[in-house]
Amino acid sequence: MVEHITGMLALIGVLSLLCQWVGWKLRLPAILPLLLCGLLLGPGLDILNPDAIFGDLLFPIISLGVAVILFEGALTLNFKEIKDHGRMVTNLVTFGAFITWACIAPAAHWLLGFEWPMALLFGALVVVTGPTVIVPMLRTVRPKSNLASILRWEGIVIDPIGAILAVLVYEYIAVAAAADPTTHVLSALGMTLLLGFGLGAIAGYLIGIALRTTVFPHYLKNTAVLTIMLGMFVGSNLIQEESGLLTVTVMGIWLANMRGVDIADILEFKETLTVLLISALFILLAARLNSTAMLDLGWGGVGVLMVVMLVARPLSIWISGIGTSLSRSDKWFLSWVAPRGIVAAAISSLFAIKLEAIGVNGASSIVPLVFLIIIGTVVIQSLTAGPWAKFLGVKADSSQGLLLFGASKFSRELAKVLTEKNVKVMLADNNWDNIRQARMANIPVYFGNPASEHAENFMDLSGIGRVLILSPYRQLNPLVSFHFQDLLGTQKVYGLNNAEGGSARHQLSESYLKRLCLFGESVSYARIASYMAKGAVIKVTNITDNFTLQDFKERYGETAMPLIYLTKDQKVKIISGADRELPVGIELISLLPAEAQEQDVIQRNLKEVAERESAADEDSKQATIEQEEAQTTATSELEENEPK
Repeated sequence: MVEHITGMLALIGVLSLLCQWVGWKLRLPAILPLLLCGLLLGPGLDILNPDAIFGDLLFPIISLGVAVILFEGALTLNFKEIKDHGRMVTNLVTFGAFITWACIAPAAHWLLGFEWPMALLFGALVVVTGPTVIVPMLRTVRPKSNLASILRWEGIVIDPIGAILAVLVYEYIAVAAAADPTTHVLSALGMTLLLGFGLGAIAGYLIGIALRTTVFPHYLKNTAVLTIMLGMFVGSNLIQEESGLLTVTVMGIWLANMRGVDIADILEFKETLTVLLISALFILLAARLNSTAMLDLGWGGVGVLMVVMLVARPLSIWISGIGTSLSRSDKWFLSWVAPRGIVAAAISSLFAIKLEAIGVNGASSIVPLVFLIIIGTVVIQSLTAGPWAKFLGVKADSSQGLLLFGASKFSRELAKVLTEKNVKVMLADNNWDNIRQARMANIPVYFGNPASEHAENFMDLSGIGRVLILSPYRQLNPLVSFHFQDLLGTQKVYGLNNAEGGSARHQLSESYLKRLCLFGESVSYARIASYMAKGAVIKVTNITDNFTLQDFKERYGETAMPLIYLTKDQKVKIISGADRELPVGIELISLLPAEAQEQDVIQRNLKEVAERESAADEDSKQATIEQEEAQTTATSELEENEPK
């Protein structure tokens, strides 16, 4: 028996990794292969029976897993960021969430006969969308940058908000079922809310103080936060049953909004843990599904799915969009894209187990209906969102924006010039000081590893079409390069040639020169940094028929380094080792080292001297001409005045 359980755990781990890889490779939400895997192992082949294998441990596993998921989601709910991402996002996660809830709950009540408490709980569960399903879909569809930003931030922000709503509805149902409604329900619910918000806020504040004052050494910080969070979850449940989920959610939100607390490392650790946890949890949850339970929902379940997609979502979008600058096409596109994800599945399964244990009617129907909504929205919208965006004319044009990995002084100066030319730029770096200086220059930034799971969900790449690797991190550069080659294509990622001792020209293929010899095969990070330390500047020069690239080289010398050029139709072209000639009619952005600037001064002085000499020659010629004319005139006058 022990060997069987060990084998199942190992199998779940391997399959979790495989499903995540398949989702990444096919550019699909990982939830789809995870769902299919769970259904195949569980109801399909009857290989995996979570209840029989894990027994009494199943509920604690799911419970702790949901606590981690909710806490990680709450850590992303920064109220300032909600305001920064526009009125539409704010409306969607407030009014829009309430409208969605108000539409779905009556549909579950009238179409499936759910009692009102269960209908309200179901409506709260499927309010959330989530970045784990939105982000892969946006990569495939590639809508306009403002629409992608709205959908991405809605998915991030609404996760904890929807979770709080679902937890509050659940707490009411659980307390009402366990106590005399006329005497204890309000006091018990009040205790749950007081404990959840009060204990969560206190715990969040104390952890924030500990992180701010470095009570924990760096290597213990992530472990300490995770352990304390789980301890608060269990402790809160011991004081007041089922208050733990609300406590950890409030705790995460408090940490996310506390000044002076850096939670970037915590988020990166939690995301790694959450990927494994979500994958394994989702396989277990899908394996627990009764194959006939979803079919038993019948046309009523299909009707609820139609209400979710065709009534609740459009109504939420059009009302939330009042007073915004979105066009009708924008709103129709947003009305169609709202896939549900893992948060709804995990929380619904946890609540179903708890409600079934206390004998609440209809609890067994919650999970099949939630999974039906997940499958329906993810599959249908994944297949149709692309053609729908093309029909509405809201697909993004060829993305000309640049992601610069490495926010050194050179990258910041280059970003400033590109921004002035209306080219979208984002800087990413692990160095906080570099990021801080970029922020002070009003350059969009991402602090952290741009190839991480957190960056995949939270870094706004809308409008970004190419990546320039400009960092000194030799170990991280290849990882970032490979990540974005898979994401954008091998021809869209460029990097400096930082090979030790350089590389001989004849040893480099044209494809290598184009992709990995950014700005030229002899250009390295060290060379650029040395130029910048000695006073190099970035300059924009118009290359025309009257001032060609050859003229540019003669004026600034061989040390001048062409970087990027902009065509007449505002296309951005990256200069690499494979480029030998440049067209005319472009704006050339180049790096001018101190030597090139001196050469420019010399050339200007020589030009001025030549112009003065030329002017002097002209003056001399003119004086000679005038003298000859005067002499001729005088001679003529003398001849005329001679006596005949």
